[in-house]
Amino acid sequence: MFERRRSTPNSTIAPGLPGRRGGGIAFGVAARRSRTIAFGVAILMGGATRGTAQDSAAAAERRARELVALINTADVADLRAYVDSAFSESMRAFPPEAHVGFIMNERSASGGLDFDAIQQSDATIGVARVRKRVTGDWQALAVRIEPQPPHRISGIGSREPDIPEGALEPPPTADAARVDALAEYVRTLAAADIFSGAVLLAKDGEILYSEAFGEANKDFEAPNTVDTKFNLGSMNKMFTAVAIAQLVERGELSFDDPLLKFLPDFPDPESAGKIRIEHLLTHTSGLGSYFNDTFQHGARNQWRTVDELMTLAEGDSLRFEPGTEWSYSNTGFLVLGKVIEVVSGQDYHDYVRAHIHEPAGMTSTAAYELDYVTPNLAVGYDKTWDADGEMRYRNNLFEHVIRGGPAGGGYSTVGDLERFAEALTDGRLVGEEYVALLTSPKPELSSDSYGYGFGASEGSEIVGHSGGFSGISSNLDIFTDSGYVAVVMSNYGGASRDVVRKIRWLLGVG
Repeated sequence: MFERRRSTPNSTIAPGLPGRRGGGIAFGVAARRSRTIAFGVAILMGGATRGTAQDSAAAAERRARELVALINTADVADLRAYVDSAFSESMRAFPPEAHVGFIMNERSASGGLDFDAIQQSDATIGVARVRKRVTGDWQALAVRIEPQPPHRISGIGSREPDIPEGALEPPPTADAARVDALAEYVRTLAAADIFSGAVLLAKDGEILYSEAFGEANKDFEAPNTVDTKFNLGSMNKMFTAVAIAQLVERGELSFDDPLLKFLPDFPDPESAGKIRIEHLLTHTSGLGSYFNDTFQHGARNQWRTVDELMTLAEGDSLRFEPGTEWSYSNTGFLVLGKVIEVVSGQDYHDYVRAHIHEPAGMTSTAAYELDYVTPNLAVGYDKTWDADGEMRYRNNLFEHVIRGGPAGGGYSTVGDLERFAEALTDGRLVGEEYVALLTSPKPELSSDSYGYGFGASEGSEIVGHSGGFSGISSNLDIFTDSGYVAVVMSNYGGASRDVVRKIRWLLGVG
């Protein structure tokens, strides 16, 4: 039923640092100097007269080492002083808290870093290979510098580490040993308050491992359980794509249909004639994101239905000719939700519930409205640090939508997502031909790492989707060659990534 494909977890890459498609969080800051960092000042002074490419490479290496030292220091005053002295003007354009938060989060998520080697250094990039003290995981931190002295930092982010040969033992091959290793790993993360959420691993429909950690609501110390409903982030896109495929299978629309056929005036008649359904499904339509200034500064309770969300997308325009480039588009999937309503004659949420959730046995999945009571619903949290370096949890209740929609923001459980994966792969939602279409890349549309609503790359056995936002970090992996399904859902921002990587390594496909 499946071809071999690849799906990778999100990465964090600052602007200009080469990285996988879909990464991209920039951190920049104009910081108040609160205390002088000896190593930072020494590097700045020492680099002031350098100018050759070799000197620039040496400066990039030093900057990478400095970042590791800064993470291990984890002193807010030192961080602000270093940002003020060593970061470029473009980086300092961001609020100081963004940089401080990034570096403090790196410390919190690792327990500190043990430097191993410089993985790369050239005239603009320095990459330090390190190991996280809590888990021993390998990591690579990248620093981009300005080419001219004093070589200030113009970008920071992550790279895939080049792990030394022989540094990792082969993963276990027995499921019992895999489960034991996974349980020990996640419990270690949870004990260090790095992970909060639930994890499930299944094979051929049989649950091998399912466990929950942390708190769903910290105000009331309510624990997470395996039945806790976590925010899906962008994972709703899978449901929207399956709904479209169902309508295509029934002959009610075609992947080749122009948007003009359903929404003749969106975003304008000319663009609607160029955009096809397949462009919307693959993020190649040229549309952007409706999470714009209007959303950021508006009252969330005015956007609950697809039509209400569509008002946020008014005025959108094509950034490129459809099918010629790939650019992640929340507006594209919102528009697909409206197409589903037009073609089916049903409300989007009613359609998805009747045609996807109910057939799959997903009894705890919906776009719940957050101003109404929903039992066992997790609140999302991120760690923040005040001026004295004290950590506080900040919830995300005033940041995301009050009700999710076709592009994301709904809720589900690890068990429901496993049931969705089983229903998809055994043909209960769409036929075999359409499963293959959904979960295969579309390079002919400039989408070589994404299918129709599913992350998918040629040559890998993993398909699925991730979802991330402040206080949201979820992922579904369907291992198409081996029958495994892995679900990781967290109410800490970014916390699912290491667990996802660990599961993939344990299953021999990481």
